[in-house]
Amino acid sequence: MNPPGDPADALVDDGVAIVPAFFAPATTTRLRERARTLDRAGSFVAAGVGRGDARVERLDVRGDRIRWIESPSDEAAERALAGALEALRAKVNRALALGAFDVEMHYAIYPPGAGYARHRDRFRDDDARVLSCIVYLNDAWDAGDGGALRLHLDGGARDVLPVGGTLVAFLSDRVEHEVLPATRPRWSLAAWLKRG
Repeated sequence: MNPPGDPADALVDDGVAIVPAFFAPATTTRLRERARTLDRAGSFVAAGVGRGDARVERLDVRGDRIRWIESPSDEAAERALAGALEALRAKVNRALALGAFDVEMHYAIYPPGAGYARHRDRFRDDDARVLSCIVYLNDAWDAGDGGALRLHLDGGARDVLPVGGTLVAFLSDRVEHEVLPATRPRWSLAAWLKRG
């Protein structure tokens, strides 16, 4: 797997990009505080699996709570996030011809002990999601806290700790992944670059 650098280059070579310090600590902190404020206000809801009439809440599969981010946002940190993802979208479209033209994103919090079973980020009846992106918002995270993202790759599983500011991006239809339980609350942003 490529070393950290340009996510588009890593995606071309490996289908996965892991970029530590994708966001500066100050931006990561502002996003985390924004998520905490929204959570305290009761804006987060239990995440489900499936969509539409088939959507169900299954704690045995997925235990996070989420809050979708409206676009455009009046929050400076969320605008910075949207700008960074837009720049990534343009690079990835040039490098991989994905045809992505839209972004959807949400905050997620996994309470201690919660995880997300192995899955792909593409619905069975909809191939709009082409690139999955996760940005971690946690502070002072270490291996003892758990909560790794486990990527199931051709060469075997790879665990990525949810260290604040790190970006993980991968092709939505190819990479199976799961979230392992953590011993403390685990904050992140999930985003998908989408085509029509």
